[in-house]
Amino acid sequence: MNRQFLTRVRTPFRVLIGTLLLSLSLLHTQGYADSATEININADAALERFRAEVAGADRFLQSAVGVLVFPRVLKAGFGIGGEYGEGVLRMGGTSVEYYSTAAASIGFQLGAQSKAVFILFMDSEALEKFRSAQGWRAGVDGSISLIKIGAGGIVDTNTIQDPMIGFVLTNAGLMYNLTLEGSKFTRLSR
Repeated sequence: MNRQFLTRVRTPFRVLIGTLLLSLSLLHTQGYADSATEININADAALERFRAEVAGADRFLQSAVGVLVFPRVLKAGFGIGGEYGEGVLRMGGTSVEYYSTAAASIGFQLGAQSKAVFILFMDSEALEKFRSAQGWRAGVDGSISLIKIGAGGIVDTNTIQDPMIGFVLTNAGLMYNLTLEGSKFTRLSR
């Protein structure tokens, strides 16, 4: 093979692999740095923002038997990407367990972003099934219905009948076209 061709192919590939490894190491390092206290402080701030930015948020939170809050899920990628975050499961306003979320993706992507993820358990059966799993994967072990935004930016409250509903907040506000499919949730010891 032509040596010049191999050099042209190897360089972008090395950049891609290097960027991916750096991105995943940053996600991994950030995720494991949070203590239970830090997760709780960040979750409190994320819930305040959730209440301020999502019309009807208090009604959803009061109806839920459990709320899983991931205050900061970092996603980074360059062609191949990954995301990671740590959060807390609260029941009756009390922190009961800590979880991580992780996902990988392939496709056109470049850069990094941070988002807050809120999963509300609307019935006890869904919550118990989630808590008893060794590692719960969205789309495999159950589904999370993301809230839809209706006319005028109002939350469509018809989805409140689903056993698990999710909200994703980015710097741009409430996102309704994202998916949590393939995300894995694992209990942490904190």
